[in-house]
Amino acid sequence: MQVILIGLVFIGLDRGDIGIVVNASVGLGVTYLPAILERDYRIPMDAGLTLWISSAAFLHALGTVGLPGSETNFYAGIGWWDHLTHALSSSVVAAAGYATVRALDEHTDAIYLPPRFMFVFILLFVLAFGVFWEVIEFAVSGVAALAGTGSVLTQYGLDDTLLDLVFDAIGGLIVALWGTAHLSDVVGAIQTRFEQTPR
Repeated sequence: MQVILIGLVFIGLDRGDIGIVVNASVGLGVTYLPAILERDYRIPMDAGLTLWISSAAFLHALGTVGLPGSETNFYAGIGWWDHLTHALSSSVVAAAGYATVRALDEHTDAIYLPPRFMFVFILLFVLAFGVFWEVIEFAVSGVAALAGTGSVLTQYGLDDTLLDLVFDAIGGLIVALWGTAHLSDVVGAIQTRFEQTPR
């Protein structure tokens, strides 16, 4: 994935498309995140978690380019591409929120979060982050339009924004239903970090 993302950066440079360059560069940076979390913070990142995080960034960056020789990118040419990337990215955001809050819950007796609340929290957390992301998309597109340049992020309108939030909720729902089984090692590592932090 990293080699392809480096290639996408060069494709963006060749085309003079700042959107491709920025999205591929950010995606490339995200692919290093699991190794940094494991090395510097001792948060266990198995192959599945690493693939999950990296795939979200990779598919987003790939979507800004499209197939070689094509006039359009995957976001514009494949109707479900945006839905896939939103669900996948929001599931990563939901997992990060769940792991952190669950570790805090386990860390101190002063906080008790029942499982039903945790389920609702994950959904609300991912929807709040989704709204924040949509505001960023809107602002970046607006600034690019005022500056007369191409936008790094694309806003397709209100219908697209609402549909993005639906798929954000789907990603959060997946983590709310199955995240506890797959994130227990991460929760334990974050809890250990909390315990090692001086008060």
